[in-house]
Amino acid sequence: MPAQTFAMGDRHGDDRWGDGETPVHPVTLAAFSIDTTSVTNAAFARFVDATGYRTEAETFGYSAVFHLALAADDEDILGQPPQTPWWLGVAGSDWRHPGGRHSSIDGLDEHPAVHLSWNDAQAYCAWAGRRLPTEAEWECASRGGLDGARYPWGDERGGLETASGAAAPDAASDEAAAADVAAPDPWRTNIWQGDFPGVNTTADGFLTTAPVHTFEPNAYGLWQTVGNVWEWCADWYDAGYYAVSSPADPTGPAEGTQRVMRGGSFLCHDSYCNRYRNAARSSNTPDSSMANTGFRTVAL
Repeated sequence: MPAQTFAMGDRHGDDRWGDGETPVHPVTLAAFSIDTTSVTNAAFARFVDATGYRTEAETFGYSAVFHLALAADDEDILGQPPQTPWWLGVAGSDWRHPGGRHSSIDGLDEHPAVHLSWNDAQAYCAWAGRRLPTEAEWECASRGGLDGARYPWGDERGGLETASGAAAPDAASDEAAAADVAAPDPWRTNIWQGDFPGVNTTADGFLTTAPVHTFEPNAYGLWQTVGNVWEWCADWYDAGYYAVSSPADPTGPAEGTQRVMRGGSFLCHDSYCNRYRNAARSSNTPDSSMANTGFRTVAL
């Protein structure tokens, strides 16, 4: 990424209340080098093979699995949060078993590694001689040089859904509608289509993760910074940080209880979570792991 000054934050009014996507503020960054994709299962396996590392999900014995992707026995379900009942705490779920003990990553070498905590990402970085991006670096890279754009490719989402949430039919397949209905734009990222959280039409081709080189890269050559999987950043999270952020190479608050996550995931839908945007922010505790969270790294 070239050294530059960019406008960080949401200028479209899309921000989720309390996430702290505003005020929009200028940030100047030195040049840096960032992975073009999320760390893949194949890359994480090389790390594990070389070090014998056990992830926190493996150590704790469970992780969070989305209910439609469950591949486990009933007795493996350890809990179901009442506020988000589509998430299940599942014994035996980890990066090698993303849906539970009856799942595997066979054939998924080029999918992003998931069920990885911030601490796991730090361990990988130490082995690889890399680091996690700061939140400012991540947003700058995701924007691909497009000033203030909502997504890495521009302001329009892409893809089209009917009022019921199903993917709109190709107008060419219905001669009666062809004169009035344009063919839908292709999906540009891996998010939810349908009625969340019960029905995913998979109009973009995926129920859960997609290979990291799916869809198109942004102008900087980065693939799937939004959608697919959340990505950990180095920073502690503070919803009020933008008001006091350093204007040059900010590194986040000095302390906190949760770390920043960026980019949204395959579970994002406008009716529930519209955080598959350049400016969107979220966070979780450093030891948390989920089926929709991974990371990419930056050169030291």
